[in-house]
Amino acid sequence: MTHSATPVVRTSRAVTVLRTLQVASALSVLNLAWQFVTAGELFPGGGPEELHAVGAITLHVVTGVVALAAVAWFRPFGGSLWPAVVAVLVFAASFVQAAYGARDSLGVHVPGAMVLTVGAVWVAAWSFTRTRS
Repeated sequence: MTHSATPVVRTSRAVTVLRTLQVASALSVLNLAWQFVTAGELFPGGGPEELHAVGAITLHVVTGVVALAAVAWFRPFGGSLWPAVVAVLVFAASFVQAAYGARDSLGVHVPGAMVLTVGAVWVAAWSFTRTRS
């Protein structure tokens, strides 16, 4: 007999919350990849700042959905608190990133991007380890 450390999800609402968390967290990682590609320092004459700005707004929306879904997973389904905390911190950090997005503050913006990426990837990886039935 084997035992799993991951909870088995049995309700359709739980499956919906989990699927939302998985899709949104995958989109947040893809969005961060977009941000890296459109970052100004990757281009000799400067990057496409308007595309980077649109990506930043999208990042706020997507990480907000991730945070809501992670909290929704934790509250009624007895999930772990840590993924919800990390997701909310990633969402909040996306606004700090935007505040330090100017070229004269890249010393804060670039390391912040790394922190955001680690948090977003961790939440995404965690979400795909949940079991659903």
